[in-house]
Amino acid sequence: MFNFYSKISGNPNSFRQFSCRDSLITLYNCPIENKYEDVWSHNNYIIYVLEGRKVWHTAHGKYDLGKDSCMFVRKGAVIVEQFFDASFCMVMFFLPDEFICDVLKSKSTPIHKPDKKYEPLISIDNNITVHSFFQSMISYFDSNRDPDQSLLELKFRELILTIADNPANSELLSYFSLLLQEPQAVSLKNTMEDNYCFNLKLEQFAQLSNRSLSAFKRDFQKLYNTTPGKWLLEKRLNHAMHLLTNNGRTVSEASYESGFENQSHFSRVFREHFGVPPASAKQKITE
Repeated sequence: MFNFYSKISGNPNSFRQFSCRDSLITLYNCPIENKYEDVWSHNNYIIYVLEGRKVWHTAHGKYDLGKDSCMFVRKGAVIVEQFFDASFCMVMFFLPDEFICDVLKSKSTPIHKPDKKYEPLISIDNNITVHSFFQSMISYFDSNRDPDQSLLELKFRELILTIADNPANSELLSYFSLLLQEPQAVSLKNTMEDNYCFNLKLEQFAQLSNRSLSAFKRDFQKLYNTTPGKWLLEKRLNHAMHLLTNNGRTVSEASYESGFENQSHFSRVFREHFGVPPASAKQKITE
């Protein structure tokens, strides 16, 4: 699993990009090498699809993105499904929590939290203003000169304010409201429930929850009364059982989609936990 933000920011020769502190915009047009890619990011990002199709798989479901799709992807992990029969290109804005909060605090009218939950991927109303904004950004990538940093910051701020000013983006406004309430630490519980089925290290879970590793372990113990390792193993095994018995996944698919790197290890711990091997659990349901 690789960090989406780090991969792009660390390879300026491969990915045309402009950055302003930790905020970054890129025109992402990467050759397809694998059917599935495990990716995560410690920054939120907004994507606008110019061409092609990809599917983002999360712990809560899948999101099929095609031409003109505009989505806010909350920081965390996903599995991206790619298709070999068409090229793919999108504009990506990486936006840290701190920058989003700073911009929202400058808004003349405050954000009132809508009574709505938010998903790992949140659709953005692609009205003519949003469409025109992304189309205008493409011209910067055709130039040999990088825009001035002050101009870039204005464009980053414009995007957030444009989205926040549209009542149709009620789900995203709910997430923005949470960030303003908890600027230093997004709920640890939400971080774990949204990302438990991905093969992230404890250091990465800590980073996603805006904590040091020691603070993460301490707060986790208080919240769940167990260790992260034990909790993650049980959650992943239960998720794998659900995939096998309800979603028709093969053993290898269930292992992969539940965050297990090694299928042999998965089969062993699955049998220890449930008393039967994963193949038998699947077969019992299909009989």
